[in-house]
Amino acid sequence: MDARLKTFDEPEIPNACPTACKGCDARSRGICAALDPLQLAELNRHSQRRSVSAGSELIGQAESVGTFCNILDGVVKLSKVMADGRQQIVGLQFAPDFMGRPFAGESRMSAEAATDMEVCVIPKRMLERMMAASPDLGRRLHHQALEELDDAREWMLTLGRKTAVEKVASFLVLIAERAAETKLQAAVFDLPLSRADIADFLGLTIETVSRQITRLRKDGTILVENNRHVTVPDLDRLRNAAGSD
Repeated sequence: MDARLKTFDEPEIPNACPTACKGCDARSRGICAALDPLQLAELNRHSQRRSVSAGSELIGQAESVGTFCNILDGVVKLSKVMADGRQQIVGLQFAPDFMGRPFAGESRMSAEAATDMEVCVIPKRMLERMMAASPDLGRRLHHQALEELDDAREWMLTLGRKTAVEKVASFLVLIAERAAETKLQAAVFDLPLSRADIADFLGLTIETVSRQITRLRKDGTILVENNRHVTVPDLDRLRNAAGSD
């Protein structure tokens, strides 16, 4: 992994949340919300925070799994590779998602940093031991797995039944709601994928993706600057363009 390592080593006050965890989204909204201060302190002693450059591979398909990650910032691109080398983007993960599959011996897909990232790397054995001691942690991981299953089913609908403009709008809604982490009726974000990757993710051509983005821009649903910086003035309008309920 192409990364710049930062350790979390620091003196801890008994029963106090580690300083490194206090401002972390994974602590408040991710799997670490299931842990008490003592468990967080133990996890903190074994975890490593890393900066990962866009384009770096975090794990390859069929590689042995030795660590997991909490995504602190940035976007992960998940891909499957066929025997003849053809590749398909099958999902995206955002902060504060947990990345990995506990109890699996090897990775079922490859994971690549779609943007510059910050991750918290957790040893596999450490996390699995903590899952055995913390039912709440197991429930958190189970809940995320079920949400990912629901998202995959929704994406099957997008790929199988939606028009080209609805597919592109659905992708923009996904990024607006996750990467932008907005609770408002507007969103501003940079696209984490290239036009080619978006086309791969949506099962479209690059030219079709570009045409539909232009269409959404011309009717005022989105504003685009420098090809990747997107403003959504009204999220409900974008959701309607995506064919959402």
